[in-house]
Amino acid sequence: MADPIRILVTDPLSDEGVQLLKSSDRITVDVKTKLPPAELIGLIGGYEGLVVRSGTQVTREVLLAAKRLKVIGRAGAGLDNIDLETASKQGIIVMNAAGGNTISTAEHAMSLLMSLARNIPQATQSIKEGQWNRTKFTGVELFGKFLGIVGLGRVGTEVAKRALAYGMRLVVYDPYLSQERVRELDAHPAKDLKELFAQADFITIHTPLSDETRQLIGERELALMKKGVRIVNCARGGIINEAALADAIRSGHVAGAALDVFEKEPPTCKELLALPQVVATPHLGASTVEAQLSVATDIALCVRDCLLGRGVRNAVNFPSVDPEVLALIDPYLKLVEKMGAMHAQLAEGSPREIRIRYVGEITRLSLAPVTVAFIKGLLTPALQETVNYVNAGVIAKERGIKVIESKATEAQDFANLIATTLETDRGRTEIHGTLFTRTDPRIVRIDDFYMDAVASGSVLVIRNQDKPGMIGRVGSALGARGINIAWMTFGRKAQGGEAMTVLNVDQPVSPEVLAELAKLPDVLGVKLVKL
Repeated sequence: MADPIRILVTDPLSDEGVQLLKSSDRITVDVKTKLPPAELIGLIGGYEGLVVRSGTQVTREVLLAAKRLKVIGRAGAGLDNIDLETASKQGIIVMNAAGGNTISTAEHAMSLLMSLARNIPQATQSIKEGQWNRTKFTGVELFGKFLGIVGLGRVGTEVAKRALAYGMRLVVYDPYLSQERVRELDAHPAKDLKELFAQADFITIHTPLSDETRQLIGERELALMKKGVRIVNCARGGIINEAALADAIRSGHVAGAALDVFEKEPPTCKELLALPQVVATPHLGASTVEAQLSVATDIALCVRDCLLGRGVRNAVNFPSVDPEVLALIDPYLKLVEKMGAMHAQLAEGSPREIRIRYVGEITRLSLAPVTVAFIKGLLTPALQETVNYVNAGVIAKERGIKVIESKATEAQDFANLIATTLETDRGRTEIHGTLFTRTDPRIVRIDDFYMDAVASGSVLVIRNQDKPGMIGRVGSALGARGINIAWMTFGRKAQGGEAMTVLNVDQPVSPEVLAELAKLPDVLGVKLVKL
């Protein structure tokens, strides 16, 4: 008889979810919540499966101690508490249940919106204290007001539907959604956040937390908003600068805010929470009976079936293919995912069309997962944990992004080549990639520039004039800031004309350094790409 499969559950999970995990006689389940980090590290080595919510921190130390661990299931969407990079390196599949709390979170956002507009929590507290002050709590109507929605994914879309029912007018900013798709929802697509801020009477946030969205709304952005704006955040703490928000409310520029998430939880922003114009809840977006049941049963089924060899679903770091096929295409998956991420960080505007052309021996392989991996790489910088190998193609379709795939068996410059083109509403980017020694991902072309770029880490992409001394000035500027160049490659159209310099660097590059590089003679533009 085969050895039993052991699963550890370290955060509260509904009984239905636990029973699904136990539904096979090959599986044993231990539920041990609120484990101290040291105790979790001591226990994890004896388990093949781990199921968590947001309370357990699955750190690098935990993962290195998890010698038998095959799969981690997150009962919910967010993956902030899981070291995904280390899990991937250790060969541990990470799954989530991204869609189970969509309605719950959307309804909570609308509840906060109404509470903010009509001062419901403040009025409730007042009447419980024996007061009867109607004029003090005069509110505003939602009808006819502009609601600015930042991020139109699953939750943002459901909020939009409900806001339309209240007669609100919608203005949406989502750089990964086509304008046509926005208009289908009877919304106006803002070309940037500045346009949204200028129009919106209410603003609701529905974007993941990433390097691009961290502190997305700070002092400068708040100043751009319409006076009297009201802000709702049911997405992630850290997107709004809490100190700047408190200042904007005290000054009267922002009329109020309703927050379900905070940079630190429990929150430490006492000055913000003390303001009477602020409504706050303790991260309740997914806290409904229905949502808790949905995410628990979804993730339990995924973890159970994966450990029993019945296939992989809802994995964020693993494509759903047979192991034999995966062994052949895995290097290409890594390559195209990096190419997609590079497109996302170099391109301007909303994606409209993706073209992927496979050339050479690679055309003999099953390439559908490779195309999906490219789409995942493209969408992940904006959508983070909400996009995975299972849903990437569906999300692209929902967002009006056309995907065109083609093959050519006769290779020219390379035995295998993947050529990708991204069309947006503001232009076109082209990136070609290949494998060196069958495993080493390289970028060999960006737009009209041929090169040999290492596809990993922090990459500076510099457009410049091909003039003597330009490289020296860039190197000196980086060296003065203690930034080491690990790899360098060049491409140019003609001698003395426009060129591209690609640098892999070992240290972080701050916005101040990017601005300094952009001001150097003969530099036409600089972008930092993280792969």
